[in-house]
Amino acid sequence: MPQEKLGRILGSVAMRMRADFEQSRNFSHNGEAGTSREALVREFLASYLPSHVETVHNAEIITASGETSPQCDIVLADRGTPPFTTLNGYRILPNECVYGVVEVKTKLDKEQLVDACNKISKLRHMSKGSYRPTPGLIPRKTSAYGKVYDFFPTSGIIVAFDSLKLETIGSHLMDWCQNRPPVEWPDSVWVLGKGHLQWQNPDNHLLERSPEPGSLLAQIDTDTSQDILLALALHLNIHFSDAWMNPIDLVPYAGAARLGVISRRWRMTPAGRPPKMLEGL
Repeated sequence: MPQEKLGRILGSVAMRMRADFEQSRNFSHNGEAGTSREALVREFLASYLPSHVETVHNAEIITASGETSPQCDIVLADRGTPPFTTLNGYRILPNECVYGVVEVKTKLDKEQLVDACNKISKLRHMSKGSYRPTPGLIPRKTSAYGKVYDFFPTSGIIVAFDSLKLETIGSHLMDWCQNRPPVEWPDSVWVLGKGHLQWQNPDNHLLERSPEPGSLLAQIDTDTSQDILLALALHLNIHFSDAWMNPIDLVPYAGAARLGVISRRWRMTPAGRPPKMLEGL
């Protein structure tokens, strides 16, 4: 069966990720270990995300109005994103091009969970509006978090290599979400070897792509034969296969910067006569 074959493949991928994670424990520098673990997750995401979505490590997100995000572990962006880059490959991404962020944690506890949730919340509130109009096309919309957007809202996913008991993480997550609107909640939480937390429709009990008002939080324990990766791969496909972006307008990002000074103009003249230079500006 195709799904069984995919499950076996991803089961072996999970075993390799676990082995690579254990190897990273030997790094003497915490920064090197963290970078290595983020690279493991990025490699997996790059293999199973739709082709129009790019995984970017070590990035910062900006808006045309001057907002700046904290440094993000992994950003999922449109593959046509302008290459704003600084030294050593550090990427600066316009928020309009961002489809989602993935926060990677070595061991997820309450402090680390709150840190990831706060980052996702801040990113969701950053403005996305610098798009060029597309005359003649029917405007596209996306429904998520109890609202309707004229852009693809930023998704937020948390992936951890280890954690407290998953039910404890679920309780901490519900405490954090309790007095906040769904637009601030993470879309899902994944822990290698344990399972994941995902939102569920309260009426039909189907798992939802994103949280909505009244959503239930469901704990899904992993199948030890394939770990979380098959479920995560399917979740990524559902979440980002329909990710879309209107043409970005970079002019607002230029702000008040002067692009040059017009010094001359010419006007076309009847055939046979040389173009006329205009006096004055």
